Amino acid sequence: MSDEDRATRQSAAAVSIDGRHFQFAGGTGSRFEPGGLVVLRSTDGGEEETDQLGQVEEVAVVIGGAPQGSGRILGLLDGDGRHLDVRRSVPFGSATIRSADARTAELLYGDAATSLPIGSFLASQDIPARLLAQRFNRHTFWCGQSGSGKTYALGVVLEQLLLHTALPMVIFDPNADFVHMRQAHPAATTDARRALADRDIRVLRPSSPSPDALRVRFLDLSLRAKAAVFRLDPLDDRAEHNELMHIEDTVGLVDPARVVPGLVERGTPAARDLAARTENLRVTDWSVWAQGLAAVTDILDSRPDATVLDLGGFAYPEESLVVALAVLDDLWAKREQRRPLLIVIDEAHNFCSPDQTSPLHVAVRERIVQIAAEGRKFGLWLLLSTQRPFRVHPSIISQCDNLALMKMTSPVDLAELANIFGFVPPAMLARASRFKQGEALFAGGFVPAPTMVTMGPRLTREGGADVSVPLRTG
Repeated sequence: MSDEDRATRQSAAAVSIDGRHFQFAGGTGSRFEPGGLVVLRSTDGGEEETDQLGQVEEVAVVIGGAPQGSGRILGLLDGDGRHLDVRRSVPFGSATIRSADARTAELLYGDAATSLPIGSFLASQDIPARLLAQRFNRHTFWCGQSGSGKTYALGVVLEQLLLHTALPMVIFDPNADFVHMRQAHPAATTDARRALADRDIRVLRPSSPSPDALRVRFLDLSLRAKAAVFRLDPLDDRAEHNELMHIEDTVGLVDPARVVPGLVERGTPAARDLAARTENLRVTDWSVWAQGLAAVTDILDSRPDATVLDLGGFAYPEESLVVALAVLDDLWAKREQRRPLLIVIDEAHNFCSPDQTSPLHVAVRERIVQIAAEGRKFGLWLLLSTQRPFRVHPSIISQCDNLALMKMTSPVDLAELANIFGFVPPAMLARASRFKQGEALFAGGFVPAPTMVTMGPRLTREGGADVSVPLRTG
């Protein structure tokens, strides 16, 4: 085949009626994929050529035929292709279309200093993929099924936020996946190691000695939170609830061994009932109470660059909920201070499922719903990560402007995500069912255009890597 014949087979033509969207038809040898960036060059009968940056959204191909599809125009390129004006675009009757190179794609992110490198474009491995750091001032929903690489990929993004921004974060970590964020990966560059070493990263664990013990001060809890600890309803359990109001200053201050005897000594029926409830729930056996140690809320008040809360080390499941409620209530109570904070909740379905009915679960979920609805203007920004997207309360998901989606094969889940995140091109969303481990779709405010990405490497050690199957040797 001659060079002229090969060029003819690979050529593609495009048209745009409104200057915002385009349709194209390619030669039988041309290749375009959903999410790919392209340059559209038009003359429309004039001598001066006009270049615009576009993104392919839909592609249809029949065997033996030419690809055809559609996309949207992202902005006008200047004459030498060194600047992208996203506020301008023009219609055209005819244009050639070709894949954008890495230099042109970089123009999409503006000032590279304000973007976070996270990997490469799935359609073009030589084009770096980035997130816009300043748009983490919106809530983010991060989801992917088990084995998709969700937690590893989340670590990549959190590391880049640590390196490139001054945005503090608190990470609710039920599976100890982020407890090694202070430890650089052996493959990390010297500059990355030095930068991470300069960050104030606190890892609080139930078993750690002071000052890294994960503790809550009972006295600092709201009355509603204290009642939730004891599973008390102010009306259905009004006598015990009233008794709690009178003895709340003792729990968490005195030796836990003295709480139940102290209630018994009060001699009232309500006090005896509350003593029995305390013993049955084993509240005084919980290791979460501060008893003179620094509380997690005190540590967060100093705003470390990152605070990892290892919630998986408690003996009683209610203790992790007490930590979550104490932190979220305290942040909400101080919201008028308008101190920015990224609240990262891994395995979010454990904290804001619509199906959980225990008082602690309900109190935590309702506080997250409130932060999702009203927290953004106070600088409280959520990043919720889950492998079970619809075990997260819908009122929370609907408030998220950013979406990170990894492999998801459930048609029901993908259909629901399409309804909520209507700004994602359907062909790109459908691609998620065929993602390999470590591939992701980012859409919303923190990307200039929906982007399918192959995630880059971690800079710190991953805490929750899979355990390998032992094999026999020899």
